Amino acid sequence: MDGKAGSADGESSGAAVILRVLRVSLHVGFAVLLLVALVRLLSAGFERPERLTLGLPLALALALAAVYLLGTVLEKRHSTDPSRFDPKPFSVWWLGLVSLLWLLLIGTSADFVWLAFPLFFLQLHVLPRQLAIPAIALSTLLVILALWFHGRGSADAALQVPMVLGPVFGAAFAVVTGLAYRALYREAENQRLAAEELRRTRAELARTQHDAGTLAERARLAREIHDTLAQGFSSIVLMGRSAEKALDDGDTARARDRLRTVQDTASANLAEARNFVRGLQSPALEQSSIVNSLRRLCEKTETEAVARGAGLRCRLDVEGTPVELPNPYETTLLRAAQASLANIWVHARASTAVVTLSFLGTEVAMDIYDDGTGFDPEAAAGLPARPDGSGYGLKSLRERVAALAGNLDIESAPGEGTVVAIRLPLEVGGTAAATADKDGQ
Repeated sequence: MDGKAGSADGESSGAAVILRVLRVSLHVGFAVLLLVALVRLLSAGFERPERLTLGLPLALALALAAVYLLGTVLEKRHSTDPSRFDPKPFSVWWLGLVSLLWLLLIGTSADFVWLAFPLFFLQLHVLPRQLAIPAIALSTLLVILALWFHGRGSADAALQVPMVLGPVFGAAFAVVTGLAYRALYREAENQRLAAEELRRTRAELARTQHDAGTLAERARLAREIHDTLAQGFSSIVLMGRSAEKALDDGDTARARDRLRTVQDTASANLAEARNFVRGLQSPALEQSSIVNSLRRLCEKTETEAVARGAGLRCRLDVEGTPVELPNPYETTLLRAAQASLANIWVHARASTAVVTLSFLGTEVAMDIYDDGTGFDPEAAAGLPARPDGSGYGLKSLRERVAALAGNLDIESAPGEGTVVAIRLPLEVGGTAAATADKDGQ
């Protein structure tokens, strides 16, 4: 896209340079022809005793120069700064005044007839084509009549062929060149508008991509906070309550054990927060494999369940030969187990939870089973997150699994327990691993 924009800008700027050269050449030509006519008029006047007759053509020539210069200056100022006065609505009146002054001048001297050639271009530029062509034809006729009128006293007073062919061929050349100029002007304008539209579209696309990236990052942050810090703080609150109850009962040993668990959980949460800020993987996976991390998670889940007075037993089963997984895969599996086990000991009132991690060659699978109260997955999927920020677990888990092109299935029914099944594809030769590592960075 950037290349196309650069090409469009280059073409537009090239056409703009050509138009600028043509426009400057037109103005310079008009000024030169007017100056030559004035010089010839003045030199002829000095040779005549009736020099006072020069006053009218001189005044008309100066007025023509002033009007022409005013129009070109206003047009130039507006083209460089569109907020300035726009002379375009008055361009026809300006051309009419220039043509009137020229008409009066050719009545005083034949030297001014050659100003018709730059006027041809002005008529083509300012007037619509259906009016410009008749205006040029009329101007050509006036040139021929002026040449004949001012040549009456000479030996060749009759209308000569060169007197007709010169203006006619000049007008024809001006029409062809003017039409080419108009086509080039229109093409340059279209390219300029296309380049501006392309720049606007590119800016809008950049804003859209930035907004999409911001939303994706917010969703990622929400998942990380829910699956790490929020779960840890929830555990700290529950352990703190259990320690307080133990103190009320006079059981200092149990209170000390609960406070030690609070310290361990707070330290783990602090490590998660620090790694979270640096964008790294879970501390539990930095110095351990996914199997050992899941095993410690099961032990921690049992401890927290006991603190709540629940007799939950949690175990890890590993099937197949464990292989090293990409960091995003291990993080997703660990977060899924954390969220699922937290739901089990908080909501399910289960007595048994089993985490099964299976290495199947082309995929890695993890099933989390509990024999708790169960629920209706379809009804739960339609519920919004609760005001306190909870209720986000399943949505977060689905987003994590979908990011790795995996599948998440939840089988449950009221009173029949729950199974959370996750399947993550592994391509042969490490292609998926390399892709996942790149996505996870």
